[in-house]
Amino acid sequence: MAMDRIVKIEWGRLPGSRPRQAGCNARLGEHGQQVQVSIARLTTQDGVTGLGRAWLTREQAQELVGLSLAEAFDPPRIVRERFFSLEYALYDLAGQLARRPVYALLGGQPDSTGAYRVPCYDTSLYMDDLHLADDDLAAALIASEAREGFERGHRAFKIKVGRGALHMPLEAGTRRDIRIIGAVREAVGPQAQIMIDANNGYNVNLVKRVLAETVAARVYWIEEPFHEDARLYAHLKEWLAAEGLSTLIADGEGEASRSLLDWAQQGLVDVVQYDVFRPGFARWLEMGPQLDGWGVRSAPHHYGEPFGNYAAGHLAAAVRRFEGVEWDEATVPGLDASAYAISNGCVNVPNLPGWGLNLDEETYRRAVQESGFAVE
Repeated sequence: MAMDRIVKIEWGRLPGSRPRQAGCNARLGEHGQQVQVSIARLTTQDGVTGLGRAWLTREQAQELVGLSLAEAFDPPRIVRERFFSLEYALYDLAGQLARRPVYALLGGQPDSTGAYRVPCYDTSLYMDDLHLADDDLAAALIASEAREGFERGHRAFKIKVGRGALHMPLEAGTRRDIRIIGAVREAVGPQAQIMIDANNGYNVNLVKRVLAETVAARVYWIEEPFHEDARLYAHLKEWLAAEGLSTLIADGEGEASRSLLDWAQQGLVDVVQYDVFRPGFARWLEMGPQLDGWGVRSAPHHYGEPFGNYAAGHLAAAVRRFEGVEWDEATVPGLDASAYAISNGCVNVPNLPGWGLNLDEETYRRAVQESGFAVE
């Protein structure tokens, strides 16, 4: 890689959209239908390119252009901190030069059919029902959305709960959460996996009530049940054991406690969900095997930038206890992800160099001109 000098860095924003409007969670309003992906493209002196999600300024790009790919990696598969702003484009470039998928660079191998399949889940079941006064109609709406995901190939579903934290009166919101969990289970069948995400909108007593009243739905994990607290985690773990429930505790999205990894090592948190972009891919490559050694599961958070759909699937190759890709369905004109497909609860990650993604040249050049920059 020493001779693979980067002679050009381009950056621009590509807008896209979800299939439908995404509603509220326990603490935020409408998430909307529009998405945006900021893409950097690196070009070497030999004309090989690599693309990836990136946030950087023109000044940062000017400092990095001219350096070689070898200077960006140490050890071979870990991007140096100086290059973190471009790490996704760098991994794609490394894959393009090696003519191998990123997952193969990390030790992953396709199956006998030539496919590399990674579990995923539908993360689109937001609080789209708040305009409805009737709980049955609300439950039917969210259940129909889950069924749409089922028809797209999903077999695992995450439901936003905590309606009583902000958007509805506490009792009414909690009752509706319970009703919707049951309705989704009915819609997707007994074999599908169901998770719930409270976005810190519950307390311990509410968690216990909701899980006790949805036993038949077999909730696989509860995500961000309340603000991180070791004593409350321990209490909830004891209650789950006493009730004979196998529901896992998942946490780590957003501004997670600095003690979260300690608590995971102690067995208080079962699934760590740090964002795939923050701390980032290289940090996950270091952290994932550490979590494996502790017997802790990994489920990198991702929402709002579709590039995470694809990058997380490759990350699974380096993390043995990887739970699944958080799939935020969206289409981004100019970013060709047609080689990816969802079937029977898994993402089929393409056996193509790098991320297996392509840019439409005209669309991307226009994005660079209108919203970004290029330095050589």
